[in-house]
This record gives sequence, C-alpha cells and structure tokens, in this order.
Amino acid sequence: MLSHTVVPAPWSIVAASPTSGIAAHPALLCSTSSLTADPRLTQARRWLGRALEATTGWELTVLPWPVAASANAATAGAAPASFAATTTGNTGNTTGATVEFVFDSAQPPEGYELRVDGTVRIAASSEAGAFYAAQTVLQLLGARAFRQAPITPSDQEGVRWQLPAVTVTDKPRFGYRGVMLDVARHFQPKDDVLRFIEVAAMHKLNVLHLHLTDDQGWRIHINKYPLLTEVGGWRRESSLGAWRAGLQDGQPHGGFYTQDDLREIVAFAAERNITVIPEIDVPGHSQAAIAAYPELGLPWSTLEVWTRWGINPNVLEPTAFAVDFYQDVLDEVIDIFPSPWIGLGGDEVPLNQWESSPVARQKAAELGYDSVAGLHGWFVGQLAAHLHAHGRKSAVWDEVGDFGLPDGALVASWRGYQGGLDALAKGYDVVMCPEHKLYLDHRQADGDGEPVPVGFVTTLEAVYDFDPMPQTTAGEYPGQLLGAQANIWTEHLPNARRVNYATYPRLSAIAEVFWSNPDTRDYSDFLRRLSTEHLARLSAMGVEFRPLDGPHPWQQRPGIPGWMRDYDQETASTAGAL
Repeated sequence: MLSHTVVPAPWSIVAASPTSGIAAHPALLCSTSSLTADPRLTQARRWLGRALEATTGWELTVLPWPVAASANAATAGAAPASFAATTTGNTGNTTGATVEFVFDSAQPPEGYELRVDGTVRIAASSEAGAFYAAQTVLQLLGARAFRQAPITPSDQEGVRWQLPAVTVTDKPRFGYRGVMLDVARHFQPKDDVLRFIEVAAMHKLNVLHLHLTDDQGWRIHINKYPLLTEVGGWRRESSLGAWRAGLQDGQPHGGFYTQDDLREIVAFAAERNITVIPEIDVPGHSQAAIAAYPELGLPWSTLEVWTRWGINPNVLEPTAFAVDFYQDVLDEVIDIFPSPWIGLGGDEVPLNQWESSPVARQKAAELGYDSVAGLHGWFVGQLAAHLHAHGRKSAVWDEVGDFGLPDGALVASWRGYQGGLDALAKGYDVVMCPEHKLYLDHRQADGDGEPVPVGFVTTLEAVYDFDPMPQTTAGEYPGQLLGAQANIWTEHLPNARRVNYATYPRLSAIAEVFWSNPDTRDYSDFLRRLSTEHLARLSAMGVEFRPLDGPHPWQQRPGIPGWMRDYDQETASTAGAL
C-alpha cells in the first residue's frame, strides 16, 4: 500500500514499480489537457472540468467519446481495452494528459478504478463512482486544487500539476454515508448550505439530512400556509448558551428557504451525488408551526416561536385538522425533494399535554389505546401512510419504535444503538447515529476552553474509533443496516464559522469510517494524512476547522455557559442504554 494523503483512505492505492505492473509515468495536467467520457459518465466529467478550470484558469478541451472505447467498455465483467497502461507522449511539458472516464460494468455501484500512467483513466459503473474518482484526482493534485481561482500563473515556469503514477481501486463500505445539518435552530443561508455540501462531497458523503422545522423556527416556505414562514420563520431572541443558565441574547433571529432555493440545493447536491432528505418534525418540536397556526395546538393556545432550547412540552394536538394540515405540507415537500425518504422526526414527544387534553384522551380511546402514548405512533403513522401513497418512505428517529414504526420506515438510531438493533430485528432499514459518538455539536475536549462546552466529550480519535455495529454483525438481523450519519445540531452554532469549527476535522474522520476498509483503519496514519495535507485542503476550501491542538483564541466563547455531560455517569444510571 502506497503512503498517500487521500481522505477517506482508498481500499487500495498502489504506486508504479517493476513489480506492480504499473508504468512509472506520472500524468502532467496543463492548459492543453483534455477530458473525454462515456456518455453515461458525463456528469462527473463536467464536474471535474469545472473544478480544474476554476483552480487553474485553463479552458480545457472536451473530446468526443471514441466509438471503439465505448464498445470495449460495454463488454461485461472486463476492464476496457483502452485502459491498458500506455504513455502517449503526455509526460512532456507541452502536451497535457487526457482524463478519460470509461464505463466499466465490473466496478461496484459507487466504486471506481483510477489509473495514472501518462494518461488519467477512470473506470466506473455509475456517475457516483466516477465522481468519487474525480474527487480522488483533486486530492492527488494537492491542496491548491481545491481553490476557486488560480493563485499562481498556470504556465509559469516550474508550476506543475502532476498526478503520481498510481492505481487506485476503491469503493464505499456503506451505501448510506450521511450528515444531518440542523437549519431550524439557527438558520444557515443558502450559500452556506451549498458550501457545506461541497465540502461533504469532497469526503465522499452521499446523504444530507436537512432538519427544516423545530420549535425555534420553520425554514421551508409552504404556499398553502404562508404564516409558517411569515410568523414561524423568526423568533424574538434566543437562549445564550445552555438554556438552564436562563440567559437570553435579546437578538431576533430568523430566515427561511423559498421552494426554488431548496430546489437549487437539491440540484447542487445531486450533481455531487448527494441525496437531500428533508425533515418536517412531528408531533413534537412543533411550536413554530403552532405559533403560526394556533389551531394546531391546544384550543385557544397563544404561543410564540420558542426562544429557548431543550424539550418542549407543547406538541401538536392529534386532530383531523393537524393531520390534514401536515399532509398538505408534505405534498409540497414531495414536489421539491425527490429523495426516496422524507423525514417525519418523531423524537422527544412529552405526553403531559395529551394527558391533560380532552381531545387527546378521547382520540386515544377511539383508537383503542390504553393511554395517550399510542398517539405518538398513530400521528407519525398517518403521515407515513400519506408518503407511502405518493411512492415515498418515511424516515424517523428511533423513539417512534417505542410506539409502533410505520411500514417501510428508515430508522435513525440516536439514543445509542439499541433502538437501531430493535428495528433491525423487526426487519427495518437502519442508520446508526448514536448521540455519544456522532453528535458533532458536543464538545471536543474537557475544560472551559471549548466554546460553549455542551454534551459529551467527543474527540477526533473517538469518532474515528466509532463502528456502526459494535460487537455484532448486520447479517444477524432481518433488517438492513444502510450505514451511519453524523448529526450537527445548531443551538450553539449560529453561523457557518461555528458549524465548520464543530464539524471539521471530526467529519473527515467519520467519513473514513463510513467509506474505508475497517480492517486497515489506522488512527495514527489518519493523523499523518490529516496534518500533512488534508487540513490544508480544508483551508483551501475556506473551512475554519478546529486546530488539532485546540481552538484559536477567536474560536473560544468565554462566558457563554454550557452543559457538560459525563458519559460514564449517564450510562451507569441507565444500565448502558446509551
């Protein structure tokens, strides 16, 4: 295995040598380089061309796809004949190498083979695999390849864009490699979301879960119910730090996405092979909606958009009006998001309101429930059935499993592993995202130096050591473990700078867990690649990450109270439920 700096680490990367069978001819990219692609891989070719042109200032030529190469590529199970090692004179200083995207049905669905031997040839069976190969190409070119404009004249003597002579054979470990971004607690402007997607794509992640609604804000415009954003899209102030301290910042906060904004986000993500899963959280975390349309809550309720964090006792009333209302909302959501899954939340639903509500108690009795607790699963189930009737599936948090999972639901297990294991045992698809492992808003070290120190200590090494299926295997269950997801809640992350600090480089480590071969994972080697080159890539992309030795002075937030939790104490008191 070649010593390299690629993140996430490829399954195999072999350097040219007499024994490897790879010709020792690196590929020189310059203004005379060109690109060509099988028609089935043109999206990846376009993306790489745009990326190279942005960082170099070149105007690259796109060559027609050779008929002969297409015919060779159509041969099932064999690498194309045009993929043989060759030099074609492209190692000189005047003729640039050609980058060729070849369709190869033998490659795994998201896998690829990248061979550099004077030319650059990418073999893939899908646009996704070709795109991930293109990302590897950029990483092999060095950190400056991730800048948006040339920083030195491309034709200046001594300036070289050279790829080493290597063969990379690569594929993902999991088909679902996700990250959740909460844009409800603190709104993230569209351009910041697009940049977040770009950096996630560099790490070969393929799912963005957008948490669009909560007690503190409603971020998606709904044509039928405009008050959701006119009223529910802003709050008059926010908790400053942990809500238990009782401090407020006195600053109005708000914002929302138009439907065309979200269509743009979806299209931008799709070009980078990322599926955007929207979440409309019910029946809890709904005070912003109730503030806009009080008839969703208790009769004659008058609530404002919530100004503090935590678990809210105000929930949706289990009425026909509320179900119809949210079905209307989902009809517009479905029109925007082509994702096979639509998130319905279902987390943190206190029962106090329903227990004291005559409407809720009567509804529970009509449905034959022993208590109002059954209304939790019923409400989510009504909306899940509506999605199913429109050809979509629901995505829910694991609490819903306590009250009855909807048919075909995707279960995100955040309260540890057990909720996911229970769902797998019942035959459901599962994504693991345990709070104590993959919540990136949690503090990264002990002490007051961490800005707004909340949650468990979740270090870079700890997330690198995470495994979605500890002490067991997915094959033991009738359900399918699709993968895992890191979650970024933004109560204490009001802008992109704070999101970047909390996310990177921990998400770089998590991406390697999701993608790379677990049998060869090595934290010390990851640290070498991170410090040697990958942090420089993040810097080139404008990501204000947390330094490995702790926050910069300007990244600290002295005086803002946090809420530090101790994992050992909590697990001792809950018999390991986390």
